[in-house]
Amino acid sequence: QVQLQESGPGLVKPSQVLSLTCTVFGASITMNSICWTWIRQPPGKGLEWMGFICAGVNTYYSPSLKSRTSISRDASKNQFTLQLSSVTPEDTAVYYCARGAQFSYDSWGQGTQVTVSS
Repeated sequence: QVQLQESGPGLVKPSQVLSLTCTVFGASITMNSICWTWIRQPPGKGLEWMGFICAGVNTYYSPSLKSRTSISRDASKNQFTLQLSSVTPEDTAVYYCARGAQFSYDSWGQGTQVTVSS
């Protein structure tokens, strides 16, 4: 059974970099044809796909967030990381990591609340 766990600071100041880590248990993030995605849900809004990394190497980003988003991996820790730069209060959301891509996910983390505020 695959399990994912998000971790990172719950509060980030405006203009800073939001950095979150997803630790994966029960599957390798470097498996071919498997992708790992970051998704967020702002308060009162729907889910928003941010980007994903496939086979632990290839990355793809939402066009609306591409200029501020970076996803990387640490294969030795079986983790993948999200970095979102120049954050504003509009980046306040619950952030999820999930296995899958293209809006088809079979495993999710529990989500972590991130608030952008000074």
